[in-house]
Amino acid sequence: MLASNVSTHSSTLGHRNALIVAHIAAVLFGLTGILGALIHSSASVITFGRAAFAVLALGAVAQLRKRGVFHQLNWRKFGVMAFSGVLLTSHWVSFFIAIKVGGVAVATLGFASFPAFIAVLDLLVFRERIGASESLLLLLVSLGLVLVVPSFDLLDQGTVGLLWGLGSGLSFALLAITNRRGLQGMNAVQVAFWQNLTVAVLVAPFALDTLLVHGLSHSDWIYLAMLGIFCTGLSQYLFVKSLEGLEARSAGMIIALEPVYAIACAWWLFGEQPSLRMVAGASLIILATVLSAWGKLTAEQVH
Repeated sequence: MLASNVSTHSSTLGHRNALIVAHIAAVLFGLTGILGALIHSSASVITFGRAAFAVLALGAVAQLRKRGVFHQLNWRKFGVMAFSGVLLTSHWVSFFIAIKVGGVAVATLGFASFPAFIAVLDLLVFRERIGASESLLLLLVSLGLVLVVPSFDLLDQGTVGLLWGLGSGLSFALLAITNRRGLQGMNAVQVAFWQNLTVAVLVAPFALDTLLVHGLSHSDWIYLAMLGIFCTGLSQYLFVKSLEGLEARSAGMIIALEPVYAIACAWWLFGEQPSLRMVAGASLIILATVLSAWGKLTAEQVH
């Protein structure tokens, strides 16, 4: 789940190694839902733990890259990053609620609708024209969601989970637009650090209250650490690293396969075998996501 613009330097990573690194990043992003399902706690606790461990990991990564988290920081940039941190909080909380209610596959596919939300927001808010490619994107996502939804009954847990997943996708779309328009050109690791710190601060009162009452098992703490360090800090770093040997288009296409890895892992670990209808819907949504990544990243290269 990456919404930061990044800048790269001269190529220091071979093409083959960069492909491997990008796929590892995509797998780690996909494991977010798996670890969220394994942790026996509320969405607020999972969000807080992920953000707190990610802050530690990203701070260490920033030092290794010799670009501190305060590098060229000013009040305007800090304000935009804090606002984007609020959106990231909404995205994560709704995503983990979707997992707890509807399962990994449904939550991930609901979230994967975010490119369609971006297109709609660009049209409604910024009055940007929607071309043929964006219209196709909206059509594919809409058809995919109709196929994925278990039933049109709000008493169905799968349907409720999908709605939370859609909420996660909407908040992520807002986050992506904020980053694109307000933080373009900034270092991705620095942005992620301040966004995660904002998340940790906002969710801390709710999470600490739950932790004091119920606590966490040793395995839950381990999963939280993995979620924050590997699925957030390391995955962010690996994605940035992959861009040293890959075109942005290629890296984006690989990251767009995140739902595939998530659904496959959920099937393997939890026995969440998708129905043929869900597979068909998932295929349409993933196709739309890949086409969106292809189109946007190709446009960036042209400009």
